[in-house]
Amino acid sequence: MSETNFTYRRFEDRDRTTTDNDIQKTWNQEPMSIGESYSCPTYIHKTPPCQGSCPSGHDIRGWLSIVRGIDTPPEGMEWQEYAFQRMVKSNPFPAVMGRVCPAPCQDGCNRNDLETFVGINSVEQYIGDWAIENNIKLPAAGADTGKKVAVVGSGPAGLAAAYFLRLLGHGVTLFEEYEKLGGMMVYGIPGYRTPRTALDAEIQRIIDMGVEVRNNTRVGRDISVDDINKEFDAILWGVGTPNGRGVPVPGAENAPNCTDAMAFLRPFNNGQLQYLSGPILVIGAGDSAMDVVAVAKRIGHIDNIKDEDRPENVIAGKTVHDPAMAAKRKPADVSIIYRRPISDAPCTPHELKAVIDEGVTIRDSISPMEVMLDENGRARALKVAPVEIVDGEMTVQEDKAYEIECTLIVGATGQQGDYSGLDYLNNGRNLIDTDATYQVAGQPGQFAAGDAIRPHLLTTAIGQASIAVESLDDYLKGQEISKRPKVDTHHFSISEELSRRNLSPEKYNHEETRGTFEASFAIHNYEDRSASEVIESDELYLGHFEYNEINKRDEVELNSEQVLSNFEERFKVLTEEKARAEADRCMSCGMCFECDNCVIFCPQDAIFKVKKDQHAMGRYVDTDYAKCVGCHICQDVCPTGYIKMGLGSY
Repeated sequence: MSETNFTYRRFEDRDRTTTDNDIQKTWNQEPMSIGESYSCPTYIHKTPPCQGSCPSGHDIRGWLSIVRGIDTPPEGMEWQEYAFQRMVKSNPFPAVMGRVCPAPCQDGCNRNDLETFVGINSVEQYIGDWAIENNIKLPAAGADTGKKVAVVGSGPAGLAAAYFLRLLGHGVTLFEEYEKLGGMMVYGIPGYRTPRTALDAEIQRIIDMGVEVRNNTRVGRDISVDDINKEFDAILWGVGTPNGRGVPVPGAENAPNCTDAMAFLRPFNNGQLQYLSGPILVIGAGDSAMDVVAVAKRIGHIDNIKDEDRPENVIAGKTVHDPAMAAKRKPADVSIIYRRPISDAPCTPHELKAVIDEGVTIRDSISPMEVMLDENGRARALKVAPVEIVDGEMTVQEDKAYEIECTLIVGATGQQGDYSGLDYLNNGRNLIDTDATYQVAGQPGQFAAGDAIRPHLLTTAIGQASIAVESLDDYLKGQEISKRPKVDTHHFSISEELSRRNLSPEKYNHEETRGTFEASFAIHNYEDRSASEVIESDELYLGHFEYNEINKRDEVELNSEQVLSNFEERFKVLTEEKARAEADRCMSCGMCFECDNCVIFCPQDAIFKVKKDQHAMGRYVDTDYAKCVGCHICQDVCPTGYIKMGLGSY
């Protein structure tokens, strides 16, 4: 066929009175002539941006489809359990993550182009809490492979790795330096943000899969790496970054009342730190800084405490506060010190708003210069100077320096690992170097995941653990470690979906065959691009969706007078009704959600619903190519971008 140009008119939006006329395309781009073309619909699965933005690769669209009732559970199973099963394919902590994850998935949500994102984490919290209340278990461990893996560290990366390894049937022994399992989820995040009952339940479900636990055991001190290598077939390091970077200001080096965020939060979460003793300054404005100042406002301070009860002595492990003294608490004077405008803070905006409402003072656009010491070597003040930023260049105005009095300074400017006894793992920055498949550099059979690689989100640690376990599984099988796809998530699989519905294609005999349209050995009219493409809003028919206000969780909002001694959980779980209503707001980007638009608007009646006994997610409609004239209308009215026109002959 020659490169003949055709003029075509494309139906874009039912509300528009004009269309794009006289757009010239070559035949192999848009072969449209008088409403007909050589293209017919095919069904293209792409990754939705929520999933593409989720570091743990959640099949968010998949479990929201279950919540809203499109994807129905097997007979006798509650929809909540079915949604839980889909969630834990990628993340075994829905109750925790629904509370504390800053939800980058919501930032990517295409619904932001209409009014606002779908409240993904609120629905996740509902499902997670329902599963705990109803004692729903994780999937059973896989058939025993005879292989044993040592997982070092029981934070989100280590626990998730143990879970994914057990699903594959590998034996797992979890080594934990401390008494409690959970890592940063226990010792870092305040308990009022992650209720211990929910966290303990989600950890116990993993242990119940047959995970051996060795608490109070530090690898490199209580047991050598050589002994680990003798006993196990592989090692997965999930040691995290338990140490903060301290106060990065001259004069802080030897001051006992200068500490770091991790050292401050750990004794609070252990119940040892009950109160402060005067003004506290927190340097930094990330999420850890927000946790420190929020805790400080809640535990308040006590006037004229004994020297041995100063908070730095509790932080150093020299003493423990008497809980009875908490009755004497007064509101604490708490400030954030940040070098840039607070609008540039890297923390979750919602957390920043909350601490401001609770009475935390924001001292931004000032640079710490020096820790001023008293005659006993304790910090008595922080010397700071205003900062001016012009065209991105920061200038510290040292001639305008002044002092801010304090009794405690907490540095919250980053975290690092502790590699005492494990020097060979340290890359010089107190982290571990790995390749893209999370193998430790130069150490065959050793893998790593989580903050030990790069401090980030809990969900990032879980996603890395999933990938590391897949790589480790290849290693244990003695095969080359698989390359990772461009869009590396837990994708919807139409083959799995058809198998669940007992609709799997029959075996193909590989004989020469013609006219395969009705053959039962193939999945017809479907292409999976989810491993390489994320679908954006410009591929959707947004005119289909009406304004639909978000169903927000009820939130405990505290002011400066209410925050003292208030450890109530901030977010309240959605009701079932609201959880389903919120799931209904999902636009199912890149996957059919059975709206019937293509069936209704097809002028040739070429698109039809499949028979009820052949129905499955992603297989709701089909095309009679003998009737199709390639008019493109089905593609234009498809809200989710699932229908694309493919070049072909009809």
